[in-house]
Amino acid sequence: MAKGYWVSVYRAISDPERLTAYDKLAGPAVQAGGGRLLSRGGRVVAHEAGNTQRVILIEFDSFEQAVAAYESEAYQKALVVLSDSVERDFRIIEGID
Repeated sequence: MAKGYWVSVYRAISDPERLTAYDKLAGPAVQAGGGRLLSRGGRVVAHEAGNTQRVILIEFDSFEQAVAAYESEAYQKALVVLSDSVERDFRIIEGID
């Protein structure tokens, strides 16, 4: 079974305090959903139309698990806190089996 991944690239952060509050809720929600944080805000080299602001990569055992974690009540509560305090490109992708 192919793994699932959350890939999130932040374009702008207008309220760092709300991002911190989101992180406190999102971390446990991701773990409860079976997610494993692979990268968060480390060094980035961007090419072409790339962005170096903040990149998050989270791995799940399956694509379905990644979708379910995003749709979970706990993660949805975290999103309410995040609300319009960031602009990000968030994707759930299926890995290669």
